Amino acid sequence: MGISGHVHVLATHRWSAKTRPSARLRQDLGCFSQGGSCSPRVISFPRLRGHVTLASRMPKHSLDDLLACLEAAKGRFGPGESAETERLLARLSRHPFRDPRSLLRFHEVLLFLRAFPQGPSVVSLAENLLNGFHERIAWLRSSGADMSVFDDFDTSGIAGTTMQDTLTFEVVRWLARRIPRNVEIAWDDYEEERAIGSTWPRFIPLLEEDADVEANIPWHRWLDAARGRERQLDWLVRQFERLDVSDRERAELFDSLRLPIRWNLGNLRFSRTRNWSRPHRFYYHAEPLITRSQVSLSRELAQPGPRLTKLSRRAGEAVMHTIREVMAVRYRELYGTTLGDPNSVTRADLGRGVVMHFWNLPPHRRLPLRAYVAGFTLKNGVPINYIEAIGLCDWIEIGFNTFYTFRQGETAWIYAQVLRCLRQLTGATTFSVYPYQIGQNNDEAIDSGAFWFYRKLGFRSGRPDLEQLARREEQKIAADPRYRTPARILKRLAEAHVFYELDRSGPGPWDTFSTRNLGLRINRRMAQEFDGDSRRIRRESVKEVTHALKASLARWTPAEQRAFENWALVLALIPNLRRWSAKEKEELLRIIRAQAGDNEMRYLKLTQRHLCLRGELLHLGLKP
Repeated sequence: MGISGHVHVLATHRWSAKTRPSARLRQDLGCFSQGGSCSPRVISFPRLRGHVTLASRMPKHSLDDLLACLEAAKGRFGPGESAETERLLARLSRHPFRDPRSLLRFHEVLLFLRAFPQGPSVVSLAENLLNGFHERIAWLRSSGADMSVFDDFDTSGIAGTTMQDTLTFEVVRWLARRIPRNVEIAWDDYEEERAIGSTWPRFIPLLEEDADVEANIPWHRWLDAARGRERQLDWLVRQFERLDVSDRERAELFDSLRLPIRWNLGNLRFSRTRNWSRPHRFYYHAEPLITRSQVSLSRELAQPGPRLTKLSRRAGEAVMHTIREVMAVRYRELYGTTLGDPNSVTRADLGRGVVMHFWNLPPHRRLPLRAYVAGFTLKNGVPINYIEAIGLCDWIEIGFNTFYTFRQGETAWIYAQVLRCLRQLTGATTFSVYPYQIGQNNDEAIDSGAFWFYRKLGFRSGRPDLEQLARREEQKIAADPRYRTPARILKRLAEAHVFYELDRSGPGPWDTFSTRNLGLRINRRMAQEFDGDSRRIRRESVKEVTHALKASLARWTPAEQRAFENWALVLALIPNLRRWSAKEKEELLRIIRAQAGDNEMRYLKLTQRHLCLRGELLHLGLKP
């Protein structure tokens, strides 16, 4: 997604052909302008005494005109603006909505006003309208309207609607416990019966009698006979929990079923419409919002780091429930939002009504090498984005996605606060952005000019030829302010990561590094030296590295031994490992044990201090 916060994150969305949301809406749903006018179609009169405008004087305004004026009003701040927004909200609250797109526009403006209010009355009006929004959806559905408008990535999750998707085991289990009466298996949209025959015999006795030889098997009769009075989904989840397999294997077995899950949002707080909380203190906007041109990353990152407050496990679990709700109603799932560690959650209060939460992964869910951070932002209690950062040593790669509704809301300043928090949390000095986020195989990022969002904040390309291309484009823009970079050039600029470094401005050591390069190097070695046998390369690597480091793993925990096994695959590639000093070897072993410890950020910061390890990783992780 790109400029103004249309920034994509590295995530895999799961859906079946029948449940995949409709194509993304492309048309402009608003008329917001920096100048504050309503719309080219609406004539504005001069403001009269009492701040009366066309919107409040002309009762014959069409619904479209009123919505256009409200969409413009949300971006105006100052004396009288709150009162004008209140008048527009009052008029629209009495207006019937017969068109799904108009109702959707109204919903999105209400959420924006709840997050970026001009005053207390705007908050109250927005909350009241949102709390009753499910009734408008129900009326619209009963009128026979096409409800597919409400089932896109950017528009789903509204109160009163129903959602359907193919979800991972962890999300299904959580959803079944979170809203048990509102979730079910969508059997009418299921076609993977072969997977049932391969999986269910593990917990339904004698099912093989049918599954292995018969056709037209009555799967529901078998399931209903086995589950008794328990709900189908609850019973299935419980059976998978009982399997004597690892968490990963359990998830793989369940996911192989590709069960379509349907959940009805009703008027739950779970919905995107009502998934907000009341902050301790609201921030009301009396002045224009901060624009990208007013944001300096260097100035923001030069400030003292924000205070990060560690939350209790109970508070951390509440945060994890919130982010799972936030993601589920938007057809999104990230590894860290599903499997985050509630013991690791921290909170940062950053002013202007902005609160951010960050967390890591539990030891048994961590990546083999890189450290992981996920997070999200609340603006006056409203979730407006999500964050993912993955790194090693002093480098982290950042994913940042501002939700469609809030992309006109101080995105650049909020992004700067994300970097401040991540700098404080991780100790990283090099930030990179994955090519997908700036347009690689991502038409929306190209259309929005995502590359320039980062470029104007100070990011540079990791490829010298693309950096030169970017500078030529900057010269063209400087010579002609009307010039716009063509899509074909934006696609070229998106072929490499972009970087922001605290301690340099030119090419950096992480420009061509990738843990993928490390993994491919290890797999080539496995093919050449171990006949493609993953168990042999693991066994021999552990043996070789144990000898080189003179390590004794007898007292290491199983998690620490798994971490050693993963690291051994990399360390076995270092030819002079045995010649490292005793101190370097001791510090390396401390890093490996920390990778399986309670504090994932301690592990990351230890890798930053081991200069010898950092140098070898950079060398091995270069693109061949």
